[in-house]
Amino acid sequence: MKNYLRMILPAVLLMTILSGAAQAQTKIGTVDLHKLFDNYYKTKLAKAAIEDRKAQLEKDDKSMLDDFKKASDEYQQLLGQENDPVISSDERDRRKQDAADKLKQLQDRKTAIDQYERQAQATLSDQLQRMRDKVLVDIRAAVSDKAKIGGYTLVIDVSAQGITSTDVFLYHASENDLTDDVLKQLNAGAPIDTTTPAITMPSPSLLGTNSP
Repeated sequence: MKNYLRMILPAVLLMTILSGAAQAQTKIGTVDLHKLFDNYYKTKLAKAAIEDRKAQLEKDDKSMLDDFKKASDEYQQLLGQENDPVISSDERDRRKQDAADKLKQLQDRKTAIDQYERQAQATLSDQLQRMRDKVLVDIRAAVSDKAKIGGYTLVIDVSAQGITSTDVFLYHASENDLTDDVLKQLNAGAPIDTTTPAITMPSPSLLGTNSP
């Protein structure tokens, strides 16, 4: 019930605002938040940094998995030697103990790998969330500046979607769209080429697919 109210309240509020806006001749502007987010230079820098971090985490994870596989192969060899009929009973007992010790090492390594992958996922997810929060603060500030300068009392995100995963706003007039102006302000003095395509952001949970 709470989730349902959370989804419909913004729509009800918007209808109320638009109704009042029509009476007060309120000036309404629009922006494409997805376009602003993806093409802001700080988003591109942050995504590149996250990609580098992810690559390093996956490299370390692969190294741990390779070591685990090597130890697992050694354990299988020890198991095959336990029942060798040509060795003495004392040697057989020693090899059984070696196999038991190796199994304990494998279990400890598996636990360490699982813990590392969970921590890696949390690290990437946290870094991604902090990046999004910082970028949205900048975007909101830039939209606010442009809205005040242009005399807008309401700015709507036309990229928003409703509970049916379809666009909330099926039509909007382009003459009041502030996206390009806001984007120019955000990217003013950018240290990188802002015309390059945005990096597609991977899921922070990719590391979990390599568990042995």
